[in-house]
Amino acid sequence: MTFNPDADISGNTTRRRGRNAAVAGGVGVGVLGIIALIAGPLLGIDLTGFLGGGAPNGGNEPAGGSAIENCETGAQANADVDCRMAGAQVALDAFWADNVDGYRKPGFIVVDGSTSTACGTASNAVGPFYCPGDETVYIDPTFFQLMQQQFGASAGNLAQLYIVGHEWGHHIQWITGVMDDYPNNGTGPGSNGVRTELQADCYAGAWIGRISEEKDKNGVPYLQPTTEAQRIDALNAAFVVGDDHIQEQSGFSNPESWTHGSSEQRQRWFAEGYQGGLDVCEQTLTLRADQLDP
Repeated sequence: MTFNPDADISGNTTRRRGRNAAVAGGVGVGVLGIIALIAGPLLGIDLTGFLGGGAPNGGNEPAGGSAIENCETGAQANADVDCRMAGAQVALDAFWADNVDGYRKPGFIVVDGSTSTACGTASNAVGPFYCPGDETVYIDPTFFQLMQQQFGASAGNLAQLYIVGHEWGHHIQWITGVMDDYPNNGTGPGSNGVRTELQADCYAGAWIGRISEEKDKNGVPYLQPTTEAQRIDALNAAFVVGDDHIQEQSGFSNPESWTHGSSEQRQRWFAEGYQGGLDVCEQTLTLRADQLDP
């Protein structure tokens, strides 16, 4: 995925926060350790139960941190992962402002090592997540390295944007009441958790399918149209974070413990959103469990 070099992303409010720490993969956390971490909160909607943080309606923690500097153009977003995150924020906010009445922006924190949140601790070991308690998306970009090292994922630029877009999808679910209407009711293929995760995948696909339509104040599209190779990259990311794929790495299979959906389901609903737009994403909440499959 390529930003247009002249695109203006100076309006981003992305901030950096945390204390620097070693990448988990570099200090002896093996494949099984990463699988255990990813199988729980990765791309989750509420980490309270996993991380020991406050409830979603608990006191919001101020965004804090420092502004990410020298992230003003698409060229800088192409060259630097932190700036890529900042550019994604601008493009995502523009997309959702066009599609949700009364849209309010989430906070966006690039985590440097680890930092506290209203839902517990954010770090690359936990993985990217959205915290309803402070309406903020947290991501440590070194997590993309873990995807490559531990799972063999390509984790290229579009895969990275898919992950950010997925987390933005949870913010949309929070502000539009989906999380209230489909609260946590356990695990399994038909659980609300799986349904909302697949909807967030669909939302990410819908954004990426129209990613070159949002323009800066000068009329320059933030991003160029996707290529087939980039879409394959994003689908690869959806595959490696499927519950069945993660379980297979640990040598077991238990669909009744699923929290996010199978690899094929995640790929399917990303593709459904990409091809059909936001309207198709409501189906993840209403279809029978078996109808969520490809």
